[in-house]
Amino acid sequence: MTTVATLDQPDTEECQVDRETLRAAIGQRAIVLVGMMGSGKSSVGRRLATRLGLPFVDADTEIETAAGMTISEIFAQRGETEFRNGERRVISRILTTRAPLVLATGGGAFMNAETRARIADLGISIWLKAEPEVLMRRVRKRSNRPLLQTADPEATLRAMLAEREPVYALSDLTLVSRDDPHDVVVTAAIAALDRHLGAHPDRKPVS
Repeated sequence: MTTVATLDQPDTEECQVDRETLRAAIGQRAIVLVGMMGSGKSSVGRRLATRLGLPFVDADTEIETAAGMTISEIFAQRGETEFRNGERRVISRILTTRAPLVLATGGGAFMNAETRARIADLGISIWLKAEPEVLMRRVRKRSNRPLLQTADPEATLRAMLAEREPVYALSDLTLVSRDDPHDVVVTAAIAALDRHLGAHPDRKPVS
């Protein structure tokens, strides 16, 4: 039996999730990570995919490959509207042709109603929720965030978060992304998926 070690929360009591049972419950669906820039979607997604034995795809990387330019270049040369249209098409194609997999999406992808509907039909959405202070600490490490190229990046981020959080909250699952190691978040994601899919319905809910 192949197992994935997880921790029940909040008491951190160790348990075992049978990977094959969970994979069977996932079926042909995609596990889709959504949330703000800096919430850890790509880092958590890679580790989650490894733990589940699934492929990992980063939507932003796929968009850059399809366009032949970076996200920053797309914004600068073509504008946000064209970027969002391309993002919607790329995510739809990934969901319909490459699932099952773990997919990390860009921060604005889930705001598109058509994309949300596709994810609801073909996947399980997980919102990595993080406080503004945590997000700012993380995004300051990188300068390639087109939407934060403003006079007051922190105010911009807070305004974006206020607009987006009600939509992110429509996700199937929510995990708080603090400054914990990414593997801790992955463990919580596996336990939450296990419970959500009813693979082990006798377990206590993950808080």
